Amino acid sequence: MFDRLDEEVKATVHTWESRPDGWQTLQFDYGTWDDANLPALTEWSGAPACVADVSDSSLALVTGLDSTGQRWQTWLNVDIAARLLVKEPEDLDDQLLWLDTPEFHDAVRHKRAELEADIPTDAAGAVAWAATAGIPVTPQTARIEELLRSHETFAEDLFSTLLDQLGFPLAAQPSPEP
Repeated sequence: MFDRLDEEVKATVHTWESRPDGWQTLQFDYGTWDDANLPALTEWSGAPACVADVSDSSLALVTGLDSTGQRWQTWLNVDIAARLLVKEPEDLDDQLLWLDTPEFHDAVRHKRAELEADIPTDAAGAVAWAATAGIPVTPQTARIEELLRSHETFAEDLFSTLLDQLGFPLAAQPSPEP
């Protein structure tokens, strides 16, 4: 699949964390990857695939797809996602003024409650997806739910921890410098 990428795009793909048993984690520069590529990746690899679309290290939208077409999706750092997903009023003149209104804060609380209500379903989808990957460790859904409610600052760390908690082999730690 990656052989079809032009050289300029290939230059934006980097190995991120190395995981045993053939699991690969790649990092793409912003704007290189599109969610529409996920079905092609699962078809090409014959294995489930997962993508975390990270925004400024503060939040991520994680999407997983297995080889049967089952899809799951969740947000990492729901507090920030809620602020991002709140719909602005149509008659908004100044976004900065809107961010400091009681109406904005109420809308964020409502959106956060919606996202939090989805967490059990999101966690169950993630666990089911990991099972299709043949992961021998049974993930604990409650721990996944706890992670999805986390306020961890770095979405990349949350994503790595999510893969760990789903039972994927732990990422290799870099060897210390001499």
